[in-house]
Amino acid sequence: MSGINKNILRSMLIGSYIVVIGFCIFGISAIYGYLNTGADRSSILHTELKKADQYLPKTTWAPLKNEGRSMDDQTLKMIENDYLDAWYVKLVAYRSNKKRGIEDYYTNKARQNIYNAIDLNLSEGTSMESTTLEHNPTLEFFSEDGQLVVLTDHNVIEYKRIYKGEALLLETSEVSTYKVILLLEDGFWRIRHMVKQDTQEQKKETGLPVFIESKNIKGINYYPQATPWDMFGVGFNIETIAKDFSIVKEAGLNNVRIFIPYDDFGKAKVKADKLEKLKQILDVAESQELMVMITLFDFYGDYSVLDWTLNHRHAETIVSTFKNHDAILAWDIKNEPNLDFKSRDQSIVTAWLEHMLTLVKSIDPNHPATIGWSNDESAIILKDKVDFASFHYYKKIDGLTATYKRLKTQIPNKPVILTEYGISSYNGFWNFFGNSENDQAQYHEKIQGIFSDNEIPYMSWTLYDFENVPKAVVGRLPWRRNIQQKFGFISTDGTKKVSFKYISK
Repeated sequence: MSGINKNILRSMLIGSYIVVIGFCIFGISAIYGYLNTGADRSSILHTELKKADQYLPKTTWAPLKNEGRSMDDQTLKMIENDYLDAWYVKLVAYRSNKKRGIEDYYTNKARQNIYNAIDLNLSEGTSMESTTLEHNPTLEFFSEDGQLVVLTDHNVIEYKRIYKGEALLLETSEVSTYKVILLLEDGFWRIRHMVKQDTQEQKKETGLPVFIESKNIKGINYYPQATPWDMFGVGFNIETIAKDFSIVKEAGLNNVRIFIPYDDFGKAKVKADKLEKLKQILDVAESQELMVMITLFDFYGDYSVLDWTLNHRHAETIVSTFKNHDAILAWDIKNEPNLDFKSRDQSIVTAWLEHMLTLVKSIDPNHPATIGWSNDESAIILKDKVDFASFHYYKKIDGLTATYKRLKTQIPNKPVILTEYGISSYNGFWNFFGNSENDQAQYHEKIQGIFSDNEIPYMSWTLYDFENVPKAVVGRLPWRRNIQQKFGFISTDGTKKVSFKYISK
């Protein structure tokens, strides 16, 4: 028995020895691996957010004709990444007035200029919120030892907002050219020298889009009945949409307004499957001889200046993909952005809208662009920038004629289109004094008369009643949600309501 115990003890000692040796070998290999691994640039990017999540300016290199050593694609991409990272950390530093991260992307001399600017801002109580939207670098020189690069970055589009405390002192858009020298240090390209050579006010888009025959616009805002506010999700069914577009066409309408959700489409990296679904919708609309107004940036509400480059990539992908589609009527930059004025600051929302208008019109000069304001009071904002004015009207219709005539006076040389109107037929527990289906029909009969008398182009809200309205749209309050469910011309069981008779004039 004692011999067996000795053997057990001996086995335990040998096993413990093997385990200890194994841990030692693992520890040594881990240390060796760490010492032979290059630094991860993202781990030393001392900013609130990584560039990939927040900053994607359009960057277009000129054809390579540089002096010195020939440039390969991989090295050029490294230079581009580090150069844009340097821009990003500087933009963040000027916004926060903190110096973290600057030393990773600028050499000693170059970073001192940034530090001086931050110190001046701190002493003056100022800060700058800014971004660059476009870079056009030309590689001028690449040294034979591969350690130095000279480039000229032409026509850099910059947007800046300078604050003193919370007060906005200056808002400006510029187009500048920079001469830049970068050095390769520790495996990364750092800016050694950056000089602004030329600056001018940003050129405004002046191209004229195709003319909208506004008097002929008779349309409707559209979501499939089963998937309201989720048209491109898992419930997407092109056959259902085709049937609905046939109903719209047979009712005497000639266009539909649809909505592109920003997050659902992939933000800056637009998803291919979403583009394919949108193409199918446009193809079906074309087959029914319907035109489509595409409303961009649905459910987007940030507007932060450093977010603008992502917004640009999103709109650029969608607009460039479909600008030549025959079903496109117009681009609506955003639905009811004035509802964000209080929470996001009217000046920043308006500046964002103006820049998005400029971008969309530069990509597609042949289709008009507008903004879907939630009321008539806001419709005059950026009236000189939009190609036609767009407003929504849910007030008592007795005032519509005067409202429309006033807008035509304030915006005399452009079409004015009513892109949302309607009335709910809900009068249940949460709204005892609401409207019946007959009341809804009378409303639409009367408003069609106003349209005819004043030649008002229109798009109603909406084709269907909905079983469910997402809380993200109207909140949790049942009286708001139930009212929103009953704006349609067709009930949830598929029957046409009395108001359907007046869906068009």
